[in-house]
Amino acid sequence: MTERRMHLVRWGLTTGWLLIIASLLYDPFTPRFTEPDHPWSPLRLPDACVPVQGACLTEAPYPLGTTLFWGLVVPSGIFILLVFGHELWRRICPLSFLSQIPRALGLQRQIAKVNPKTGEKRLQLAKVPADSWLGKHYSRLQFGWLFVGLCGRILFFNADRLVLFAWLSFTIVCAIAVGWFYGGKSWCQYFCPMAPVQSVFSTPTGLLGSKAHMASTPITQSMCRSVQPDGSEQSACVACQQPCIDIDAERTYWAKLPSPAFAFERYGYVGLVVGYFVYYYLYAGNWEYYFSGVWLRQEDQLAQLLRPGFFLFGQPIDVPKLVAVPLVLGLCTWLGTVAGRAVESALRTRVRRRGAEPDRERIRHRVFVVATFLVFNFFFLFAGRPLLLLAPAWAQYLFDVTLVAVSTLWLYRAWSRSPELYGRENLAERFRKQLTRLDLDVGRYLDGRSLADLGTEEVYVLAKVLPGFTGQKRHEAYKGVVREALEEGFVNAASSLEVLKQMRLSLGISDSEHRTLLEELGVEDPGLLDPDSRRSLEDQIRLSGYRKSLERLMLVQRLGEGPDAGQSGADGEALQALRREYGISSREEEKVLDDLSPTAAAIHKVELLLGRLPALTDGYRALHQSALRHQSAVLALLDDRLQLRKELTLRAILDGLATLQEDPAVPGLVKRLQAIAPLELPELLRREGWERRLPAAVAQTLAHPGGEAPSCSLEVPVDDTLSFLASLAADPSPTLSSASLFLTACLDGGRARALAAELAVPGAPPLLRQTAGTVEGLHGPPQLAEFPELEKRVFLATSDFFRRSDADTLDALAAQADVRSFARGELITEAGDTCRELLLLIEGRARVQHRDGQRTWVEDLQPGRVLDELQVLTHSASESTIVAEADGTRLLAVPVDSFDAVLERDPDFARRVLELESGQLQRLMRAGSV
Repeated sequence: MTERRMHLVRWGLTTGWLLIIASLLYDPFTPRFTEPDHPWSPLRLPDACVPVQGACLTEAPYPLGTTLFWGLVVPSGIFILLVFGHELWRRICPLSFLSQIPRALGLQRQIAKVNPKTGEKRLQLAKVPADSWLGKHYSRLQFGWLFVGLCGRILFFNADRLVLFAWLSFTIVCAIAVGWFYGGKSWCQYFCPMAPVQSVFSTPTGLLGSKAHMASTPITQSMCRSVQPDGSEQSACVACQQPCIDIDAERTYWAKLPSPAFAFERYGYVGLVVGYFVYYYLYAGNWEYYFSGVWLRQEDQLAQLLRPGFFLFGQPIDVPKLVAVPLVLGLCTWLGTVAGRAVESALRTRVRRRGAEPDRERIRHRVFVVATFLVFNFFFLFAGRPLLLLAPAWAQYLFDVTLVAVSTLWLYRAWSRSPELYGRENLAERFRKQLTRLDLDVGRYLDGRSLADLGTEEVYVLAKVLPGFTGQKRHEAYKGVVREALEEGFVNAASSLEVLKQMRLSLGISDSEHRTLLEELGVEDPGLLDPDSRRSLEDQIRLSGYRKSLERLMLVQRLGEGPDAGQSGADGEALQALRREYGISSREEEKVLDDLSPTAAAIHKVELLLGRLPALTDGYRALHQSALRHQSAVLALLDDRLQLRKELTLRAILDGLATLQEDPAVPGLVKRLQAIAPLELPELLRREGWERRLPAAVAQTLAHPGGEAPSCSLEVPVDDTLSFLASLAADPSPTLSSASLFLTACLDGGRARALAAELAVPGAPPLLRQTAGTVEGLHGPPQLAEFPELEKRVFLATSDFFRRSDADTLDALAAQADVRSFARGELITEAGDTCRELLLLIEGRARVQHRDGQRTWVEDLQPGRVLDELQVLTHSASESTIVAEADGTRLLAVPVDSFDAVLERDPDFARRVLELESGQLQRLMRAGSV
């Protein structure tokens, strides 16, 4: 339903709700329907005696306000939550509607935020700080209010209309006050006593509720929204809580599932409901007191507070009702919590006895949904029953069957949900969006269906068979998914490898390709991979709402005041109001303005990347300490990684310049680029064909070095080197991280051992754990040979043959390779031997005596060269004799079967090998013809 229609519905329901509340003060009409002699009213007072603690209650005609409120309004809310989900309830809840009055009037509290860098002050809507007591313990406050409310019902305002009016009026005033004091739906999120009830019955999903993570629109479920003059809806989210149930209820459910507070909320509520209804029996000594509904019209409710609160076995127990009620409800709440946790523990123990490790989240989730199923049906054994018993028997039967049916269907739907399934659906929807953006021709493969109609697994199957979905497009789509997941906080750089594992398997993308994409994204947007950067879906929605509001404001100003109005009104009151409403910081505003202008965004991006380039040069200098010069192979590995990052940065800069084309800012940016990277640019331009994308003048300028190459001393303080190595040790690549740890040990053993203890955490890659374990056991300067697994990967990665190969490819080769040593003059291979291994010279020297028919020639090989690679590729006999020329000559031997398996699995590696061998063959032919 559109927001405009829903707004009318809210007005109608709120008006009806307020009329019921007003009737608690004055109602001269409805008592006539309860008179004993009314001719047709089913609500007329019966003649039968209702015993309470052994005595019949005297009854008189009564207004129907309390009967309608407790017997109809409250049960309807519970039914709506389970069947339609929280999204309908939140959009029609009168109390939520009333809490937004200050927002509608523009009277919300604002606080000043100071930019620590610039000192600029900005007024923003006040929000509950996440690290405040309320931000951490709001669920306890809400459950406590719910507990007090249920105790108050029995003690004070079940039947006393004046007290109920005061209680409801107080709640309304509180809701409106919170709406002024805090922005967004802070009343609903942090204070409302109905929130725990919503959580129990509507999460992970309502029976007919939508799936926000698979929604085709950006405005999902019950999130805050506004209606524009043209009738379109726009997000009004201010990110008052993260994660937010109004944006994605299931996401919030899985995020809270492991917390003890969430378990207390679910199990405690079950016990509280049981205790609430059982107390009526404990108080009256029979069930007739409750099912007759006499408690709704008991005029002397307040007079009972100090009278006996229990009546058991025909005898009153002299405990005042004022004490008995919280005692029973508190005890039942505690028992519900204990019972729920005991069931969880028993199920985990049962799984362990079978020899498996229990999935704690799955077990808790299933206990939750069974508890919800049971408490829903238990609730409706009592709730509304005094009114239902007045209906015909067939109506009662139909009501009960309907309740059991919908709750069973809900249980069936919720039982199969899991965090893994939610994650797969979430990623499949993101991937579906990327496929749509690629504009592929998919219609002829879907038999009239659309991409939106495909299931989670069908999307990946389609991607595998689409002829136009090439490797480049597959990487482009996956990269888009990763970027979006990082922006919304669905994953971070550390967790993305595991979270996206199933998707990579479906698309055939390796772990190392994922790491490469992360590196590219880190270059394009450094903040994406910043572990200290707090990103969330809620903040993305908040910024999106601000961006659209700003676009509309600028458009209105231009249409109303001329072409320059957008700029002249940029600091106007309307813009200030938008900033306050959405809580926009200076940095966020700069990002939004960049998004509004592709030119401004490109300039900002290029300037940011130009600012990062010198740091890469500083990193190169930091690595080249005199104390590390004997570790040339490890340094070469890190140098190559820095060079790769520099190339990625330069590509991103050139891409920005291609976007800007003839913009006036381009000459200045080009001049800065030439000054920072004068030597790398000409080669990069020639190799990758940037001349076709860049303006001719820019391409011609960059194709020539911009003056002298910068020169500087390579000597830097050791502490700077250690700090830089520590930053590299956090790299996602296990090889790079391990190499950085090894070099740290070469400079400072104590610091290396401390760093090793930090890195060797459970779940760390095996190579990193092995390296860290060896570092912790060192008693002197380390040698690379003491780290055999790292050594193999270092020499593979720095050889011409394997340089910049896929990390998974290097891992596969290293796992099967072994290191062999030879003395001077010792024969390595002899002409005529069958080549069963690929040999890589890693230390010392070797002499190769080539033979081609009658011709022979000699070649000296240095570390990094591969021996007899042509014969390995063709599986033929060696035509050369290779002899070690120095003591301690060492080679890395890779079985040919393992090498062949890698060639079949990694097409990119096979292509590079072919290119290298073509060049090697040409070189040998030239050498042999001399």
